[in-house]
Formats: sequence, C-alpha cells, structure tokens
Amino acid sequence: MDFNLKFGNCPIYYTISKIEGKWKWVILYKLYKCKVIRYNRLWDELQPIAHRTLSKQLKELEADGLVHREQYNEVPPKVEYSLTEDGETLTPILELMSEWGERHINPK
Repeated sequence: MDFNLKFGNCPIYYTISKIEGKWKWVILYKLYKCKVIRYNRLWDELQPIAHRTLSKQLKELEADGLVHREQYNEVPPKVEYSLTEDGETLTPILELMSEWGERHINPK
C-alpha cells in the first residue's frame, strides 16, 4: 500500500512534511528566538549551512506560510526574515523540543 494513500490525511504526517529536513527546525527556532533576523546574520549563526541550502529552506518555509520575507529596496539590499502567524503557532512545539533535548542530550 502507498504510504501517502494510507497516511496522507494524518495530522502528524502533514506537520512533519512541512518542517522536515535537517535545517528547517533549526531555522524556525532561530527565527523564534530572534523575532526578526537579516539573511547574513542567520547564515552566520547557522554555519556550516551552505547559502544554497539556507536559501532553499527559507523559500520552502515561506511557500508553506511559516516564514515571512521582507525585502527593503536599498543599497546594499536588505532582507529580513521572521515567523508568520502560522509559523508562530509552532513555538510551543519548538520550546518542548528544546526542553526535551536539554534533558536528554547529556543523560546522567
């Protein structure tokens, strides 16, 4: 049986499909903590992420309505990213994941 046919309407599968990947959770968490951040600062803080990867992930998150991109027409170009209202609804999940990770990353 096809996975999408069986689980395509599953809310957890839908959520994961929008935020899957190595970098999306990290990007969302950074945007949550910073509120608004310029592209180059975000890239600096997420090293060793490649420009291409960051750009692609941000475009996907923007297309899914989770990230807002604000471009200012000035020289040099200025682009800022923040969470949308829908993106902000993920913050309780991000906090819980962070707390869980803190408790389990270095078990005693």
